[in-house]
Parts: sequence; C-alpha cells; structure tokens
Amino acid sequence: MAAPARPCRCLFPLLLLAMGAAAETPGTSGTPGTAGCGCSASRAAGDGREEAARRYSAAAAAGSGRSGGQGPMVLIPAGVFTMGTQEPQIQQDGEGPARRVHLGSFYMDQYEVSNLDFETFVNSTGYITEAEKFGDSFVFEGMLSEAVKADIHQAVAAAPWWLPVKGASWRHPEGPGSSISSRMDHPVLHVSWNDALAFCRWAGKRLPTEAEWEYGCRGGLENRLFPWGNKLQPKGQHYANIWQGEFPTNNTAEDGYKGTAPVSAFPPNGYGLYNMVGNAWEWTSDWWAVHHSPQDLHNPQGPSSGTDRVKKGGSYMCHKSYCYRYRCAARSQNTPDSSASNLGFRCARAAPGPR
Repeated sequence: MAAPARPCRCLFPLLLLAMGAAAETPGTSGTPGTAGCGCSASRAAGDGREEAARRYSAAAAAGSGRSGGQGPMVLIPAGVFTMGTQEPQIQQDGEGPARRVHLGSFYMDQYEVSNLDFETFVNSTGYITEAEKFGDSFVFEGMLSEAVKADIHQAVAAAPWWLPVKGASWRHPEGPGSSISSRMDHPVLHVSWNDALAFCRWAGKRLPTEAEWEYGCRGGLENRLFPWGNKLQPKGQHYANIWQGEFPTNNTAEDGYKGTAPVSAFPPNGYGLYNMVGNAWEWTSDWWAVHHSPQDLHNPQGPSSGTDRVKKGGSYMCHKSYCYRYRCAARSQNTPDSSASNLGFRCARAAPGPR
C-alpha cells in the first residue's frame, strides 16, 4: 500500500491474497478464542513517522493558536478501578488479569473527534494524513460500490472483507467519489496513530493512556461488560453502534446505522462520554503488550516500546460472533501508520493538580 514508486507495504504483518484465491472462511479467523482479529488491517511497523508526527505537530501547534480541536471535554475524577477482567473473552488479546489501577483526574473528549474537527485542523495546518501519503487505505467491502471493487485485486488473507482502496482517506472514506459532506458530525476515519497524535498536540491535548480510556469507558461502574452495565440492550434500547445480523454478509442496522453514526448518537455513560464502544475504534497512547502485572498500578503508561499501539472500543463492524470487542476490557492493536474505515480517536488532557 504505497505512493507511486514505493514498494507495496499493504498488509504486514497480515498477508494479501489475490482476489479469488483460497482464503479463510469469513467469520472464522477472528472468533473469540482464535487468532487474528481482522477488525482493522495493519501496515508495516513505523520507520520514523512517529517522530516526524511529533515534530510536525509541535511546530503546527506553536503557529496555529490552537483555534480548533477544542470540543467539549469531561473532567474524569481521580479514583481506583479494576482494569481488565478475570473472565477474558478473547484470550490472545491480553484482556486479563484484572488488576487495580489508581488514576489521577484528567479530561477526556466527550465525543470522538469528528470530521468537522479534523477538517478544522487540516485547514489550519495543511496537514496531510498518512493514508493520503500512501495513496490508499483499508475499507470494509460492504461499504464499497461494485465499480470500486472491480478495480481491486487483493484482500487481507485473514479478513477478506478488508480491501485496499486507492484514494480512500478521511475526506473520501469509501474512495474516490465518496464524501463526508453529509457526515461532518461522524467520527473521522482513516487516521493513523501518528495522525491522531498530530491532531491532539495541535489542539493542546494528547491521546489517552489505555488505563485512562478504560476508566473513562466504565463510567464509574465496576466489573461491567459495557459502559452502561452487563446487558447489551437494556429494555430493548440500543446503546451502541455495532453490527446486527450475520457478519460480514448482512447488517440489518437495527440500531439505525450501517456505517458510522454521529458522535453524539446513543446515550452517554455515567461520566457523560458518548460512543465509548462501537462506532469507531479509538487509538490510545500505549504500546501493545499481552502480559500484565496483577499488582496495583498508579497512572500506568504501558510498555516503553513496541511495534503496535493499543486501540479500544470496537466499531460499527463488531459482532459477538466475530469481533466481540465492544466491551470496556476488550482491546486490539495496529501499527502506528495503519488506517482503516472503522478507526478513529478521541483526545485527553491532564487536569491541574498532582497525578
């Protein structure tokens, strides 16, 4: 997946299959307890782009006045919570063990960063996302027209519904001819970890740690599956934008959306945060690891190095039969330069006072 004259980087560590070649049966490789999520495809490990994003975003923030990116934030109170779970649903993801985590207070964006927010950033800085630089990004085939799919001859081996689409980016989520004009209040997509970092720094914010994100997701509840409790649809009401029907062939959209929903859709959790699960995956600042200490932790920052970054929350593509990751304890990962049509972010910021 590359700009012209650059060797194809499409799917490392995931392999590409020629369209029509033998592939795993959709819906089997990522079922709970088996390897491979297929929730989003990954590019190769970073090769200096993270540091470039840091340098760029620092310079952009210094010259921009940070006029945008100031969406409403919620003060999350200091406290102690149980991170992870003693009943992991997807063993290979490192959801356990449950451990007590102490956090100082911090601010978190009430909503996912929207297309309008990101447009303000781009218009203020001239920022070019990594998907735009590479020239393509991954799109769920169910969102593509037959004309677009006819020009694609590769797919992700472990998840053949992920297709590399030339020209797909945050402005054109389904490739050339698509637009965000009617989705300005939806979460921005096709943003890499490096892109998210650049936005947050420009806005005078940062990405949340995984611990902060999960604490915020739980909304003050302890040991619950979802931000609102243990029942997916209390009193028959939808609380998140996820897949209904049979994945990946039939989304009945009973929650009202086949793709993303507005960032303010569905009821907020106990902290007043919207769409903490479902809708779009959200980047965190942590490097990925699957082995965790069971001891008490204080404001953990995650591993000091790694190859992938943690993402949380699941997306509109998640279904219990395949990607049961719309739970607060669930987690997955991508390389920092990866982008896809179900991957976004929200920002955090330190609160005054001791940590």
